Amino acid sequence: QVQLVESGGALVQPGGSLRLSCAASGSIVRILSMAWYRQPPGKERELVAIITEKGSTNYADSAKGRFAISRDNAKNTVYLQMNSLRPEDTAVYYCYADVLPVGARRRDYWGQGTQVTVSS
Repeated sequence: QVQLVESGGALVQPGGSLRLSCAASGSIVRILSMAWYRQPPGKERELVAIITEKGSTNYADSAKGRFAISRDNAKNTVYLQMNSLRPEDTAVYYCYADVLPVGARRRDYWGQGTQVTVSS
């Protein structure tokens, strides 16, 4: 059983910073890509940033220059450093991982979500 657990969501003022973390646990052979998605109130879930096993990254236009995704493969953990936060960044942020579990087929896993609210 593989689980993803996010942490770091909070209420922050515009212009502030937050760092989200997501740790994968369970019987894991390998984690390929990891990513952060978000779902603003009343909107669909959207990709924020993605990082491959080797560290290549890609960002949504809204995140470029403000957010940075990174991972620690030894800890099966992915991070999202968010700077210069704006009210429109308010959303539930979800962690995603493409995982090859022990004794099972490769599949997608999601975290339970962590709330980020940007407001004065």
